Amino acid sequence: QVLLAESGGGSVQAGGSLRLSCAGSEYYYFSISCMGWFRQAPGKEREGVARIYPHGGEPYYADSVKGRFTISRDNAENTLYLQMNSLQPEDTAIYYCACDRYCSNNFGCWGQGTQVIVSS
Repeated sequence: QVLLAESGGGSVQAGGSLRLSCAGSEYYYFSISCMGWFRQAPGKEREGVARIYPHGGEPYYADSVKGRFTISRDNAENTLYLQMNSLQPEDTAIYYCACDRYCSNNFGCWGQGTQVIVSS
């Protein structure tokens, strides 16, 4: 079982940047799992933001964040990242990291979330 903990959220003005981190507690499963970032805005359903394979491969990005967000991982450090640039008010949400042990689009472990607020 992998325990995940997000950090790096905060409040920024539109056009600003934030870097989210997600620390995994169990090296083995983290390094062989697909990892993803999701977000949930108030009154909206949770949506997938980005996904990355264990070792290489083309990451997936939601259309709404393509060209602005970059997902990356450091398996040696058990850490997942989300670099968010050109933030807009519509990016305001709680951001969650999650693991998908078999890369089957079935995310079975989740962090507690970190709040991102973007003001205009």
